[in-house]
Amino acid sequence: MKPQYQEGRETLMIGHRQFGWDDYLAMWRRRRWMILIPALLGGVILFGVSLVLPNRYESQTLILIQSQTIPNTLVKPIVTDDLTARVASLEEQVLSRTRLEEIIKHYELFKDDLGKEPMEQMVDDLRKDIELTAVKPIIKSRDQTLPGFSIGVTLSTAQLAQQVCAEITSRFIEENLKQREQSASSATNFFQAQLDDAKRKIDEQDGKLAEFKRKYLPELPEETQANLNLLASMNGQLDVATQNLNRAQQDKAYTETQLLQQVAAWKAAQGGTDAPPSLEQQLNNMQSELVTLEVRETPEHPDIIKLKAEIERLKKKLGEKGITPDAKAEAEAQRPAPGEPPQIQQLRSQLRAYDEAISGARKTQERLQGHIELLQSRVQMSPMVEQQYKEITRDHQMALDFYDELLKKKNESEMANNLEQQQQGEKFVIMDPANLPKDPTFPNRPLFALGGLGGGLMLGLFLGWLYEARDKTLRTVKDIEACLGLPTLAMVPSLTLASRVKRLRAGEAGKFGVADERSTGA
Repeated sequence: MKPQYQEGRETLMIGHRQFGWDDYLAMWRRRRWMILIPALLGGVILFGVSLVLPNRYESQTLILIQSQTIPNTLVKPIVTDDLTARVASLEEQVLSRTRLEEIIKHYELFKDDLGKEPMEQMVDDLRKDIELTAVKPIIKSRDQTLPGFSIGVTLSTAQLAQQVCAEITSRFIEENLKQREQSASSATNFFQAQLDDAKRKIDEQDGKLAEFKRKYLPELPEETQANLNLLASMNGQLDVATQNLNRAQQDKAYTETQLLQQVAAWKAAQGGTDAPPSLEQQLNNMQSELVTLEVRETPEHPDIIKLKAEIERLKKKLGEKGITPDAKAEAEAQRPAPGEPPQIQQLRSQLRAYDEAISGARKTQERLQGHIELLQSRVQMSPMVEQQYKEITRDHQMALDFYDELLKKKNESEMANNLEQQQQGEKFVIMDPANLPKDPTFPNRPLFALGGLGGGLMLGLFLGWLYEARDKTLRTVKDIEACLGLPTLAMVPSLTLASRVKRLRAGEAGKFGVADERSTGA
């Protein structure tokens, strides 16, 4: 029945009251075909569209990353960069434009597009059809590395998808092995070049050290103590030589005095006159007496001091006359006279022996003094030589340590290189080879049909809600009470069979059917 109230009261529609399950069920009965038909049409349409779309097949393979068989503590790997970054780099190389062009030409992909689209577009399409997915570790940790990755290739036929997936997988493995071998070989060659350069520097340092040792061998730091010990020994020998020289000189002076006395006494006996002693004889007598006193007394004895003063006075007098006492005595001693007694001849032989001893002692003394001066110069130069020696040895040791370190690294790189060549290092292992798909992965026809059914259902629900919102028909007592805001006083029964049927279809058969049998009043 249509409401016969004023236009201003039309705002009080059925949407302004609370609905129950009976109201929704009535709406479904009224609008069910409006909801079901779009749902069925949507499912059928999208299913038909999926039949028209070309099939796409996806082939997948699983690659696991196996660590090297020998522990890292025994053989250090050469390639230690981040595994995720290395896989990304391999992906860029394998899926490069040049290599994808080779795959397109070899397997004759996109035959229908050849000549119509540029090669760059076909390469981009193939790259979109290839998908790399990292395998997530089961147990997450801070130092978790990439356990592996999967490769998926989606193409128009199952055979092509399998072949291209296997080709890309093999290229990943080959490129990984190639890169690792190249890295290990490059590292070995680099260390070998550095080792040769370090060897050349060590040879230069060895030459400098050998030249320095040849030049400053006696002044080297390790020879300092030996030089000091030798210097002390030489000083002791010099003291002994000096003492021997002094003793020989004293013995010579004493013998000369005795010779002069013996010669004077012999000449006096030959001449028969007692001439007073000359200054030379007095000097000789005093020197003989001095020698005798020095043997018995110390040099500080007063008699020795007094006698030395007298000797100096006589030497001074002889010097004023131009006669050297030593030269005079030597001349007298060397001037043998005929018929000399054996005592005088023996004294002359002793003088010659003393002269030889003095000459030998002086030569020894000069030789020792030369050695002492040389040793003293060595000892004085030792600090400067030691400083230079430390600089040379420090540079030599640094070069040697650097060479040893490079040699160790080279040996490690050679072992790592051998490990890579024997494929015992980190490598990619095919866990699941590329499969031959039986069913296409696109289009998914059940999913298309379900999506069309869902979309049509949503459209039907929207249309049903729209029609119900625009419908102002009052069908129940609740609609009348909500519209008028007054209680129901009476209900008029239906007079036509058509209206009854319509009400039955609208879900009001139970309520208005009772009203047909009777009429009620307030």
